[in-house]
Amino acid sequence: MKKILVLAACLLGTVSCEKFLEENPKSSISMSSFFTSAADGYAAVNILYRNGFPSYCNATSAYVGPNIMYGGYKSGFFDNLYKGQEVFVQYCQNLNIDASVSNSQLQGIWEPAYKAIVREANFAIKYLPGCPGLSDGEQKRLIAEARFFRALNYFYLVKMFGAVPLVSEPYESLDNLYVRRSAESKVYAFIVEDLEDALNHGGLADVPMPLNGFRISRGSVAALLADVYLNMAGYPLNDVARYADAARVAGSLAGNPAYGLIQHADREKQSAYSRLRTSDSEKEYLYTVEYNTSISDGGWRPTYTLPGEASTWGEFTYDITCLVYDPVDVLHKAYDITGDLRYRDGQYFHSSYTQVKGANAGTVRDLNGKRPFFWFEEDALLNTRRSEKDQVHYRLAEMYLIAAEAIAQTSGVTDEAAGYLAEVEARASLNRTKEQIRAELLRLSKDDFIREVWTEKIREFIFENKIWNDITRTRMYPAVVGGRFTFVNLIGAQNPWGKTFTEKDLYFPICSQAMQRNPELAADPVQ
Repeated sequence: MKKILVLAACLLGTVSCEKFLEENPKSSISMSSFFTSAADGYAAVNILYRNGFPSYCNATSAYVGPNIMYGGYKSGFFDNLYKGQEVFVQYCQNLNIDASVSNSQLQGIWEPAYKAIVREANFAIKYLPGCPGLSDGEQKRLIAEARFFRALNYFYLVKMFGAVPLVSEPYESLDNLYVRRSAESKVYAFIVEDLEDALNHGGLADVPMPLNGFRISRGSVAALLADVYLNMAGYPLNDVARYADAARVAGSLAGNPAYGLIQHADREKQSAYSRLRTSDSEKEYLYTVEYNTSISDGGWRPTYTLPGEASTWGEFTYDITCLVYDPVDVLHKAYDITGDLRYRDGQYFHSSYTQVKGANAGTVRDLNGKRPFFWFEEDALLNTRRSEKDQVHYRLAEMYLIAAEAIAQTSGVTDEAAGYLAEVEARASLNRTKEQIRAELLRLSKDDFIREVWTEKIREFIFENKIWNDITRTRMYPAVVGGRFTFVNLIGAQNPWGKTFTEKDLYFPICSQAMQRNPELAADPVQ
């Protein structure tokens, strides 16, 4: 049976502080009296599949992308047709985000993550041991799932805000209510501890998430841990020893036959990229955020593939269409426009649409450029007006690229590193074999090889919200220099909107509401 979607608000939503780090936490029931059955134990963890980080993927607006897209907006590489109305997008592009002016948007990142950590994950981790009705194995697996989500939320917080409060216990009294921020090194260490515990002691199934009943699997945990290690090796920690850890963990997935890259049945309607767009159950998927038309649908995301005028064509069930996340010219330069299958119409992008309904059937509409096709859901757009495509956050392809970069950083351009990168590039190539690509990669210098990995991450994950993470961890910024796609130092680089990056732009400011509630946030981080 597909999916773990939570049918009702979990009781945990009422058991702890009404607002994170707000005065007078309220409790409607004691937690010890809540964890009285197996159903309680599963409910305590199931809510984490919807709250916190997963909620950032919810496309609840027709005019601005979900919170997971904010980093892309800040990079400057994605435009929005309605940014005159959705001014936060312009603030991101102009690098002038103010904690008070944009309080609601910033709070929309800050508060859900801490609610998931403090109200839900911390309680589950504390009270699941000994929960009646659960076997020892079930308890371990559920705790491992809760640790995964706690780590995922902290990882997103530390990437977006830098030093943040580290809260490892549930709030059950007014003691120690106001928490100082912890240095990024401490937050990362806590994340690693959670993930290593889940990986080594959770008893999780070593299969892709869709083959695990859409529950967190060993592959989900390893994918997040590999990403965390890669980020620790980069800025701001620069713990280069972590490259070896990233290579080890990512390589353990790349070399595991339980997982696999999607392959082409043909290079048109049944390409790997068509299956990425339409299928929820693939061996490549390591962690996904789930949607279902009857419980929790994907919102407006299908409409992000079409310009505003498309809503007037008499074709679609949605009354609004809007290009809310449209890559700018610099990113298009990353592709070999004749040799990359992903750039062909009907794969990642499309440049025209042929109507299929009513009196206008057969009419070809020019989209005035290459537009996102990755989220195009035919049934939702033409019939149901309800999106149900899951959003994949970690794929095996990313593990190949993490392994390739991490190996190159530690050992240079080896056969193994070149092989991992060639696997991903060959799937997209229309004119080169994997062996040809591998031979070309082996001739690159270490620096050029690593830049090729960064470029391939942009090409492969252009719509999967990875770009700001890579920009901040490498401090390198995509650019076109002399007609060639390359990377330049982030600090001092100009974005496509003519604004120059400085140190202050590396993180989002903490929302003013949180700063007012917790005076300790203004103090120097705990080292």
